[in-house]
Amino acid sequence: MAILTDRQSVPANTTVQNVLSGKLNEFLSENSIVSLYACASAVGLNVSLIIAQEVVVDDQEINAQNRMPLVPDDFVGNGGGFQGDRVILRLRNTTAGAIVAFTRVETNPA
Repeated sequence: MAILTDRQSVPANTTVQNVLSGKLNEFLSENSIVSLYACASAVGLNVSLIIAQEVVVDDQEINAQNRMPLVPDDFVGNGGGFQGDRVILRLRNTTAGAIVAFTRVETNPA
């Protein structure tokens, strides 16, 4: 199992296209189940999880716990992917102030 954690500030009214860009497991090394856990420092942050061309979570608001996600409490969604598929984690701030996103992506061999 690979675990990718991230803490990132998302500026007001902007979108981070891929939090996982440039990380080691941005592309799946084997057929896997990808699970997303997420929290935000304030309300108004939306998340999308895309695996290859499959939209697993589409622009859904995440909770405002202001901490790293807890397993299983902060589970958002999961989906399957094949070896070589790209995992995209998109964050969109819907407010007039910066919000910190806390994410955890787990990839488990299928």
